[in-house]
Amino acid sequence: MDEETVEAVRDAVRAIPPGETSTYGEIARQLGLSSPRIVGKILSDDGHDIPWHRVLRADGSAAPHIAVEQAARLRAEGVLLVDGRLPRELRRR
Repeated sequence: MDEETVEAVRDAVRAIPPGETSTYGEIARQLGLSSPRIVGKILSDDGHDIPWHRVLRADGSAAPHIAVEQAARLRAEGVLLVDGRLPRELRRR
């Protein structure tokens, strides 16, 4: 992964305000990336020091391996997942 792409993804995630969320796909589209998986890979490899928890799957859910921690971090910011998902009316379109 080139450093420019990594930094662009990190900047996009940093720009998500507390109490709000985005999706891997939204960030990929915003940056002109070919796949949301690129965003996920970058956050997995180099996202520990940014608000990675504000990025959800397209259906409003968290990835299973981080779901508990992600839900707790979002809850601390006032974002409540219902049955493991962000309610549809709160999702960006």
